[in-house]
Amino acid sequence: MDLLLQLLRLSTLSVFSAAFAATHYSCNSPLVSILPQSSFQSSSQSSISYAAHNAKLNRRDGAGGWSPMVTDEEPWLQVDLREQKEVTAVATQGRYDSSDWVSRYLLLYSDTGQAWTQYRQDDSIWRFVGNMNSEAVVQNKLSHSVRTRFLRFVPLDWNPSGWLGLRVEVYGCSYKSDVADFDGRSSLLYRFNQKSMSTVKDVISLRFKSCQAEGVLLHGEGQRGDYITLELHRGKLALYLNLDNTRLRFSSSRVAITVGSLLDDQHWHSVVIERFNKQVNLTVDSHTQHFQTKGEGDSLEVDYELSFGGIPLPGKPGTFLRKNFHGCIENLYYNGINIIDLAKRRKPQIYTVGNVTFSCSWPHLVACTFLSSSSSFLSLPAAAPSALMAGFSVRFQFRTWNPEGLLLSVQLSPEPWRLELQISSSQLLLTLYSLGQQRSEASAGHKVNDGLWHSVSLDTRSLQITLTLDSEPTSTIEKWEQLEARGSFYFGGCPPASCQNPTLAFQGCIRLISINSQPINLSHVQQRLLGNYNGLQFDTCNIRDRCLPNPCEHGGQCWQSWSSFSCNCSGTGYSGATCHSSIYETSCTAYKLMGSSSGFYSIDPDGSGPLGPTEVYCNMTEERVWTVLTHNITAPVRVQGSSLQNPHIMMLNYSTSAQQMHTIIMGSEQCQQEVVYSCRKSRLFNTKDGRPLSWWLDQRGERRSYWGGILPGVQQCSCSLEENCIDMNYFCNCDADKGSWANDTGVLSYKDHLPVRHMVIGDTNRTGSEAIYRIGPLRCYGDKFMWNAVSFYQESSSLLFPTLQAELTCDISFYFKTSVPSGVFLENLGHKDFIRVELSSPSVVTFSFDMGNGPAVLAVKSHLPLNDRQWHYVRVEHNVKEASLQVDQLPLRFLEAPADGQHRLHLNNQLFVGATASQQRGFLGCIRTLTVNGVIYDLEERAKMTPGVSPGCPGYCSSSSSLCHNRGRCVEKSSGYTCDCSQSAYGGPTCKEEVSVSFDTESSVTFTFQEPFSVMQNTSSQAYSVSRESSSRAREDMAFSFITSYSPAMLLTVSTFSQQYIAVILARNGSLQIWYHLQTHRKQDVFSPILSSLADRQLHHIRIHREGKDLYVQIDQDVHRKYTMSSDAELILLRSLTLGKVIRRDSSLDEVAEAGSRGFIGCLSSVQFNHVAPLKAALLNRGSSLVTVRGPLVQSNCGALADSITSHNLRDQTATADEDQEQHSGDTRNNVAVIAGVSIAVVFITLCVLAAVTRFLYRRQAQRSSNSITEKEHRHGNRTEIHLHNSPRDDMKEYYV
Repeated sequence: MDLLLQLLRLSTLSVFSAAFAATHYSCNSPLVSILPQSSFQSSSQSSISYAAHNAKLNRRDGAGGWSPMVTDEEPWLQVDLREQKEVTAVATQGRYDSSDWVSRYLLLYSDTGQAWTQYRQDDSIWRFVGNMNSEAVVQNKLSHSVRTRFLRFVPLDWNPSGWLGLRVEVYGCSYKSDVADFDGRSSLLYRFNQKSMSTVKDVISLRFKSCQAEGVLLHGEGQRGDYITLELHRGKLALYLNLDNTRLRFSSSRVAITVGSLLDDQHWHSVVIERFNKQVNLTVDSHTQHFQTKGEGDSLEVDYELSFGGIPLPGKPGTFLRKNFHGCIENLYYNGINIIDLAKRRKPQIYTVGNVTFSCSWPHLVACTFLSSSSSFLSLPAAAPSALMAGFSVRFQFRTWNPEGLLLSVQLSPEPWRLELQISSSQLLLTLYSLGQQRSEASAGHKVNDGLWHSVSLDTRSLQITLTLDSEPTSTIEKWEQLEARGSFYFGGCPPASCQNPTLAFQGCIRLISINSQPINLSHVQQRLLGNYNGLQFDTCNIRDRCLPNPCEHGGQCWQSWSSFSCNCSGTGYSGATCHSSIYETSCTAYKLMGSSSGFYSIDPDGSGPLGPTEVYCNMTEERVWTVLTHNITAPVRVQGSSLQNPHIMMLNYSTSAQQMHTIIMGSEQCQQEVVYSCRKSRLFNTKDGRPLSWWLDQRGERRSYWGGILPGVQQCSCSLEENCIDMNYFCNCDADKGSWANDTGVLSYKDHLPVRHMVIGDTNRTGSEAIYRIGPLRCYGDKFMWNAVSFYQESSSLLFPTLQAELTCDISFYFKTSVPSGVFLENLGHKDFIRVELSSPSVVTFSFDMGNGPAVLAVKSHLPLNDRQWHYVRVEHNVKEASLQVDQLPLRFLEAPADGQHRLHLNNQLFVGATASQQRGFLGCIRTLTVNGVIYDLEERAKMTPGVSPGCPGYCSSSSSLCHNRGRCVEKSSGYTCDCSQSAYGGPTCKEEVSVSFDTESSVTFTFQEPFSVMQNTSSQAYSVSRESSSRAREDMAFSFITSYSPAMLLTVSTFSQQYIAVILARNGSLQIWYHLQTHRKQDVFSPILSSLADRQLHHIRIHREGKDLYVQIDQDVHRKYTMSSDAELILLRSLTLGKVIRRDSSLDEVAEAGSRGFIGCLSSVQFNHVAPLKAALLNRGSSLVTVRGPLVQSNCGALADSITSHNLRDQTATADEDQEQHSGDTRNNVAVIAGVSIAVVFITLCVLAAVTRFLYRRQAQRSSNSITEKEHRHGNRTEIHLHNSPRDDMKEYYV
């Protein structure tokens, strides 16, 4: 398919090269030097000697250039090229022999000199670099040429020691085009030489401009159901295309492919449609949509004709009526045929419907842009009312993205009446205020902030006020007397001295203002000849669609206002400003390092890459962590009656996509898949010509005829390798062709071929012949990149990798440990742009970059040194919304991108890891798990060929072996290691000993979450806003064990300052219930994993894990549940976590309130909530302000207590059984019964004594355990329970020695 698309593009290029050969040939001629004086205009001039016509490059006419008046607040210089030209570059120079020059400017262009477009590059307004003196010429080549007649230079900055002076030149060439003007009732018909035209390849190209949001540009259809329609719809370009699909022929539910936005802006837009068979590219300007068309055929069959500009015959069968196009089309080519040229020459193939002219007439729809949401306004005097009718009328058009804003305000007579028209909650709201702030209201419209032009009409010239929006029914407010306008009309906002904005001022565009049916000339307003204004930009509507192309990745939904956008990442599995960062871990090993236990998890094998998350089972019961990928065939399959000519074929469909599975396999140390195969008179390889009779297909669909335990390419089974085949003349048991059952079960372990996609069995068609097989799940262990580390031991050494692909978005993460105070982790340079991450001081990590807006720096300062020989986590990200830096669990730091758009990051050198490109400020220490955009770099392999860098990292803790358990952190020592259990809910030398507490009905432990400490402020260029902090992604991880016989009971509850909460309770019947209330305006989510009672005096292990909307619940080892929640909101401003009795609860829910009032009676053990272990905190920090203990709290041992209860139950059952047996033995054995009774009593007394002794010994042992835990914590420096340096991806902290 890629080859076909390439061929398609090549054919398109050939068409365009023929059409525009003259355009692109040596297009760099000077265009300004030959222009007459009348071609120059300006906002003002200091005097006649400084007039605009003196602004030619290298000329000394007049005062040697153009300079505006000192009082000119919005200066500009305009050049009329006399006809449309293609402009490829501009150059500037200061005023001759002066201190006046422009150092930075904007470039605007227009076809008419009325409606202007700002030159943009990389989807942002481009600010050109100007001059540093008066004589040097600075030329700027345009990254994309513009075809225009008028250019306007808008100075932004100039010499602070002088004034503004300018001489200019424009470079380009003549641009010839064929133009057709359509008036909304006309069209061109291109008629075929035969009845129908059938094509397998089409290339259609054109340029258009329009002020209408609706209109058909192209239409054609065929009798068999084919059709093609290209139309403007709501300011976007929609393509309807169907190939031979009769079901869609008369369907009204035709699906369009849409591209572009705001295409009714009176500016030229280019369109290219490329089709080869079903593959289609639709390009509008620089945005391309690739898709596959509907239908059963590969050719497009159109009958009789193609129409351009409209559908002239709406009554034709199978068509749907649309408005005709109103505007101009130029250079219209259909498969290399110049349609407009044929029409101009009146060729018979072209039939003209209505009035089509061949020059582009243009309506003068001059707009103004309201820039500020607080200070913009336009005041206009009231025109004289009609002599026939009192009152007034106002009409205008507006467009905006904002859901709030004042459109119009006017004081009325008699006083104190006032009328306001505003956008409120995306509707138009008209409010009439009278005495005592009494009001009357009328509303109109729905979602008027959709970016489209809307027409508003307001009329008070009767005893009612009428409001009309577009073509909707009129809304009215009744009044009791005639009202007149008093003073001025205020559009978009109010000056402080005149009125007050009810909410926000209007941000958007307004045009076609008329008051009392008299049009307002906005040019007179701009020249201060009429009314007054502030914060307005004239002759242009600077609306921008920030959601095109969609900046939200992974299916996130984009929402925008006038000045910004935001992404709704709900349900995507990703988070962040642009839904870039996965909320899931990349592997089961990563979950294990977080302290997780076996269960179903969503993993994202390529992180922020395009693949997306998938659900797997993580088996963590062994030292190795296994990732299990299941398929749809789990039961054994019996095969009979198959042959080579008609084989049995079974396809296995896995729960994971092929790309996801490949990534998981490549990232694992080892993978295997068991094939259980039993046979009777069914051979595998026993043929004369050596052809296999059965085989399987691998992940690429290639045939594999080796079986488990044998290397690829060898047609044998495992019994051959083990030399225990039932017939040593054959290499497989089944090849002996016995009438009894034989077995050739084995494990496939060559991971490049896994998984098994198809099973093919071909020898079960003989009498008594059959086979039974079962394909196990794919099982992989190890994460071979998680501990991919290198050591830098020379400052001048670095690892080189290809240039970062980071134009629009990029994320980089890694771990480091070092003892040096500073060093550069990585750097990538461009011509001017760069990106750099470094340890700038012992406690500061900085992320610096320049994307054309000027240098910017993000910094995170730690309260503890970062060169402490421990592993530390660093993650940087930049996107079109913001840049961010994260170090361990310190608060994230952000810089928002400029409001007018982020430039692309242009890099062209190699990525240097471990030093700068100049081999300076090198890093000494270890770096591991370097990940860029979800791809983990193989540092160890690159280090093998780089001097000064060695693979791996020295130390006991620099490996994947689990030396410390349950979130314990491995700490390097000079002669070994120790485990820091401060982050774990467990204690002991390796963090495996449980920490348990016995509660009674009045007991409770409340842990108060401390606020994060402040970090250093960031510095940045003025192009960036002030940095801000952000909370972590929507994730909770809870684990605990308990024993109780009482219900209802409160096990755990978490509350926030924003009225959110989580509650884990036992209901009245003893079943477990999990309550989530994340959004106050929504009903809470309640989950009951099992209905049986857990208040059964048995030890139960509970694990609850949430990632976004996905909630995973595990009870003991046999219950695994996954739920989808109603919200993926984060917990905002955590307040406290409580175990046991809740003294006061904000919730009024009966079940939760009742459980909270009852508290918990029993034993709680190893409670963990994210990085908090509240039971350990209660035992070790009794005096801490973070921990509040109420009621009796006794250290216990839930595991020992569970064993004791089980032992007692077994003995009680044995005693009861013995007693029943004695009672049933009859009266002949009364003496024996008496003896047995006495024996039972003795046993009972003995058990009581043993229980007392056991309790005494256990208390002593628990006291020792407590002392051991306390001593352990003190030995590690009295670390707090919330250790902010712990990595969110890897909770095992290590040291570099």
